[in-house]
Amino acid sequence: MPHIIIVDQLSDWLSDYPVANLVTAKDYLSRPEQFRSKGTHIINLCRSYRYLKSGYYCSLLAEARSHKIIPSVRTITDLSKKSIYQLNVEDLDDVLQRVLKKRPTNKDQDHLSIDIFFGQSEDKEIQEIARQIFELFRAPLMMVEFRRQQKWTIKQIKPLHINTLTSEQQIFFAGCLNAYLTSRWRAPRAKAVARYDLAILYDPEEKLPPSSMGALKKFMAEGKKLGVDVDLITRKDYNRLAEYDALFIRETTAISHYTYRFAKKAEAEGMVVMDDPDSILKCTNKVYLAELLANHQVPAPRSMILPREDAIQALDGFGYPVVLKIPDGSFSRGVFKATTPAEAMSITQNLFKESDLILAQEFLYTQFDWRIGVLNRKPIFACQYHMSRAHWQIVKHEPGGKPRHGEHLTLALDQVPENVLKIAEKAAGLIGNGLYGVDIKENEGNVYVIEVNDNPNIDNGVEDQVLGNSLYQLIINEFISRIEQRRNH
Repeated sequence: MPHIIIVDQLSDWLSDYPVANLVTAKDYLSRPEQFRSKGTHIINLCRSYRYLKSGYYCSLLAEARSHKIIPSVRTITDLSKKSIYQLNVEDLDDVLQRVLKKRPTNKDQDHLSIDIFFGQSEDKEIQEIARQIFELFRAPLMMVEFRRQQKWTIKQIKPLHINTLTSEQQIFFAGCLNAYLTSRWRAPRAKAVARYDLAILYDPEEKLPPSSMGALKKFMAEGKKLGVDVDLITRKDYNRLAEYDALFIRETTAISHYTYRFAKKAEAEGMVVMDDPDSILKCTNKVYLAELLANHQVPAPRSMILPREDAIQALDGFGYPVVLKIPDGSFSRGVFKATTPAEAMSITQNLFKESDLILAQEFLYTQFDWRIGVLNRKPIFACQYHMSRAHWQIVKHEPGGKPRHGEHLTLALDQVPENVLKIAEKAAGLIGNGLYGVDIKENEGNVYVIEVNDNPNIDNGVEDQVLGNSLYQLIINEFISRIEQRRNH
């Protein structure tokens, strides 16, 4: 299948580079109808992969469109912080020492920097290292810096971008790209491992946690009945994480937050983890979710991705009132309603300070939102979250005050309309097989998925109102099953 190469400016592509199917980032983001073919191979060579910038969004939406993309959002995120990518490179220690031991030992040779373009290095002596680093991080262009103290270590890995390449690097890039375009696409290899101690990560200071202390105590009590030691841990326990066999994240997740680093470390240690890193990446960005749902024909409110340029003009044909969302808001935060172009301009000006793209959605008022809890692709609870009093959202954030919630009603699954359950299963299944909360609006017999949450509320007296302690047992039994699967694999 032919490749598509995404660049910020067509002028970034020099005449000496291989003939390629070039697309600008702006066109790829703003013309989704032209890029609906599943399985398309895409190389993202944007000038920046910074979080919530256009290069980041190209990789994010490529995955939503079922395209095969390098670098993936996961690779971009992994390379954004040393504390994250160091987890992946620990397994390279043996090959580093074996390959680099031939290097001279004088002080001038204690640092080494190499370029890795599509898994290739000009220094053939360390090609084995280059290949393995590319297996871990499928980034087209990387600079890797090694340092020797008592032994060789990887000091830094960072992506490079084609607009900054020197003339020598441009020649090497052209050759590596040509070789890559003619090779077979290979997926990176995966890892595994297992046991029976469960850590629950929580923040005792969080104002709107996914689970109250009452619920956390029930996880501990029900875990004990099932032969699982459940410990509550906080961010200061990061270095102790490997003592456990599984991690359950019970605080609000975000990519630029230590919860993601915990998920990454747990995965690197071979632990069972919910929320897993991929689910955090996918669920915390509403732009990704909107594109994913549209690509798989999941009914959702009419949506439009707004770029920084011409946002208000684009809304003219969309209609008012309109809901405007920051990509990674949570608990009704970062979600605003505009009833006029003037309101929309004021809101978008503030939101564009944080993100190159924001999401516009048609306003559908309902008295309540359905929240369907889905675990391993099966519904486990159903709640109706009613709108906060005299407000259009289920949580009203008072300026400088306490958030105000609407009422709730928890129902047995056989009391829930079948179409609500089915669409919740489908939407959650697009993310993975973890624990998700699918928010759905029901209007005149039709259902619309609002979003999929990667760490849904499990609260004492709310989500457990029908199942009681059985809800906690059900979730812990899923951890046990996954631990045993890994142990026997």
